[in-house]
Amino acid sequence: MSHQKTKPFAFVLMPFSSEFEDVYKLGIKEASENCDVLAQRLDEQLFNEGMLDRIYRQIDVADFVIADLSDRNPNVFYELGYAHARDKICILLTKNADDIPFDLKHRRHVVYGDSISYLKSELEKNIEWAKAESEARTSSKIQVDVKPPTGYLSNTEHLSEAIINFTIDLHNKTNKYSPEISATYLYAGNDWRITQEGKDCPFSEADIKPFKRRYLITPPASKLGAGGWSQIRLQAKRVIARAWNGDEIPDSTNIGGRGIIRLETTDGNYDHEFDFNLELSDIPF
Repeated sequence: MSHQKTKPFAFVLMPFSSEFEDVYKLGIKEASENCDVLAQRLDEQLFNEGMLDRIYRQIDVADFVIADLSDRNPNVFYELGYAHARDKICILLTKNADDIPFDLKHRRHVVYGDSISYLKSELEKNIEWAKAESEARTSSKIQVDVKPPTGYLSNTEHLSEAIINFTIDLHNKTNKYSPEISATYLYAGNDWRITQEGKDCPFSEADIKPFKRRYLITPPASKLGAGGWSQIRLQAKRVIARAWNGDEIPDSTNIGGRGIIRLETTDGNYDHEFDFNLELSDIPF
């Protein structure tokens, strides 16, 4: 007997309004079908549990989430917050760019205005990315977990520098040795200085867009034992203001971005994409 592979499942969060029916049926549903993905809203499902419990369950089991933030619907924002807390892959949509909050603007999103055709075209690209990201997470024998970073502003009379500390956990999810890790990279912008154990990480031009630099990270071990765990600690520094350029030295600032941790192993490459957003303050001494 042959077994057909189950389609990836995308759970859709959006306002329940007739205004968005074409967005859903002609944009989201058709784009998903073209990418061989099953996309569903809550109102298409039959269930006996409470509505909120069902939403939680569907977010948990979804391969990724598609959320339309148009009109800043509070229910959608609440549900998206749960999805982010569960580290789900999310694709954000909106008619108006102003509906994307500041601390989400660095995440993947599509501003489609009144064009369903543009939504469909751009969403298909993002769905293919989400499918690949989901497949990588599922197939990877080494789980990458980027902890919420911490940081502060380091200010002098003439210079303000953001300093962010990243902790990255590597877990071997199998009951045997992991594949050998031949190289570990951090993909980021070109205005960051990345250090590991106090030493600058060498970098080259990134081969993944839109990132500018690929930093070489020293893995703590070339292999992880069965159920094994190891940790990487990095520090990222970025100049925020220079007084000699006429910049004001800030007491605090908000800084965010996106990066990718790539593990090159004997079983292939595994990419883990992450986002961060921090409010940094100067620490007086």
